[in-house]
Amino acid sequence: MARRVRVLLLTVPLLLAAVLAPAVPASAVIGGSVSRYGPWAVRMLVDGKQECTGTAVAPQWIISASHCFFEQAQPVADSRITFRVGSLDERKGSTVHPVRGSRVGNPKADMMLIEVPPMKVRVARLATAGARPGRLVRQYGWGATCPGDENTCQSPVLKQSDLRVLPSDDPGCAGLATPGGTDFCARKVSGIPAGGDSGGPVMTIGPCGSESLIGVFFGSDRAEFAGAGEVSQQLKWIRSVTAGHSGH
Repeated sequence: MARRVRVLLLTVPLLLAAVLAPAVPASAVIGGSVSRYGPWAVRMLVDGKQECTGTAVAPQWIISASHCFFEQAQPVADSRITFRVGSLDERKGSTVHPVRGSRVGNPKADMMLIEVPPMKVRVARLATAGARPGRLVRQYGWGATCPGDENTCQSPVLKQSDLRVLPSDDPGCAGLATPGGTDFCARKVSGIPAGGDSGGPVMTIGPCGSESLIGVFFGSDRAEFAGAGEVSQQLKWIRSVTAGHSGH
């Protein structure tokens, strides 16, 4: 049985991802549905082009995936980055820029906190409990809706996928999570995240306003399995950074 290869969800460049990802029917990527709610969801752009997704976790802080902020192992300059906030349509809402030099990466997980000027959006509450196997969770993002060249089919509106959390020792989790690690993996129920969804929120499911941020997506196999950093394991880090750097 071939070893499963973890594929990070960057939008550009995607040539390597196209080689590593298995050939899948369009329905495997297009699945899911258009979101009707997601005030904490943030779209990240680099040089004005769609790149990743993030989540507002405090009025001046966004969390996303660390790998979204690197190109060929080199940091992307703050001046090249913008965020669109406050709308489910990335063409609307407000534009905010990172506070220069304020990014803080997590040494244990694929997570980055980015300080921005105060945002007038509802921020996500943070989950205090882990992603237990069997739980249904919901992933949000503006990522690709087609296989192949994912840069050509980025969604202008927020979309969502439902996934079910698996035990970390499940064979499908190879390359996405390890027993005792800081990540969890989940299996497709409807839809699968793709390029441009990286860094986006994985939320608990409940009435609007009651959901919690349980994970930060970092990659998938574009077919059935996806991985996320577990927020409950990083609460101390998130809270210390957002409190300690406020007003930077």
